Amino acid sequence: MVQAGTRHDFVKTKEYRGPSVPSPLTNNPRAGQWTNAMSHNMIADYKRFLMTDGEGIRCSLYVSGCPFHCEGCYNSSIWDFQAGHEYNERLEAQIMDDLAQSFVQGITFLGGEPLLNTGVLLPLARKIRERFGHTKDIWCWTGYTWEELMRDGETQDKLDLLHEIDILVDGRYIKTLHDSLLQFRGSRNQRILDVQESFRQGKPVVWAKLHDQERFIPEIYGKERAAGEGDAS
Repeated sequence: MVQAGTRHDFVKTKEYRGPSVPSPLTNNPRAGQWTNAMSHNMIADYKRFLMTDGEGIRCSLYVSGCPFHCEGCYNSSIWDFQAGHEYNERLEAQIMDDLAQSFVQGITFLGGEPLLNTGVLLPLARKIRERFGHTKDIWCWTGYTWEELMRDGETQDKLDLLHEIDILVDGRYIKTLHDSLLQFRGSRNQRILDVQESFRQGKPVVWAKLHDQERFIPEIYGKERAAGEGDAS
């Protein structure tokens, strides 16, 4: 396992790996280097009925463990694959009951690194599809880029989970590319991808509903409030 505080580019070739990869601010794995054998099936958190982790009202499952170690990561406390508590049947039953609520649009997998926790997430995703079909969508965040996941030599379980996912937010967090105006992501290299359309076209396809802000919302509200107060006087 990569130790915290170090940054390594494990790939010495110039193969294309997606936007802003490799980066000196993260670890950059070669194809198949990291596997779900690193996982201890640990969950850092489960949150119900949020509107921040994707479209609509969602449930969010945060898995433990991430070796990308992006500098400035806001979830660095769960880089450890042994953080949190072990995934269990009780939690799974809670997730399924929550997803059954009519107002819940779907579930989001975050971390940590979901694609290194396929031992938990792949069976869960398949159970969700079996029970709900595509009436509930599945979003996933990953430090991998689409191009890296499509490289020869990447592990099959990652691709198997991708085939169950609707929307993928891909790429490392690069703090020098941070942009607070982005929708559902932290840095400009990251993309929101329509996974199934990307498979059909054989290339990364950006989510059709992408809508980044042009100005910071509190700034907009502040100007509108100031204008209203001026009119009142």
